[in-house]
Amino acid sequence: MTDRRQFEQLLRELHGARLDADLARLCALFLPDAQLRIVGTSEGKPILISASGLTQIRTWLGMLIKTFRLSGYELRSTLIEGERAAVHWHVLIRSKITGHLVPTELVDLIEVRDGRIAAHTEMFVPL
Repeated sequence: MTDRRQFEQLLRELHGARLDADLARLCALFLPDAQLRIVGTSEGKPILISASGLTQIRTWLGMLIKTFRLSGYELRSTLIEGERAAVHWHVLIRSKITGHLVPTELVDLIEVRDGRIAAHTEMFVPL
């Protein structure tokens, strides 16, 4: 079982690495057999990213880092229960392609094993 303080640190590191666009730091947080899902909508069109294993996760996270810049981070709430957490956060997402800036609400559902992320589902809604 992961200690609550360690879990909170893992969550801070996850969001910090996302904000810093640090792919190596991000990938180090995931287990080799981790699962990643990102679901939401953009301009009324549904988006679903699903990755199994660190190789696929690295590819998708790398693409997200190259395409979007995050700023204005606000942690809204965190709920930790055993090996699982739900994290509500807000961020401004700027497209590096179009330059558009979109305020966005996100919820991360995270499961850990051996101190690293085993499963991560991120849901987002542009405001």
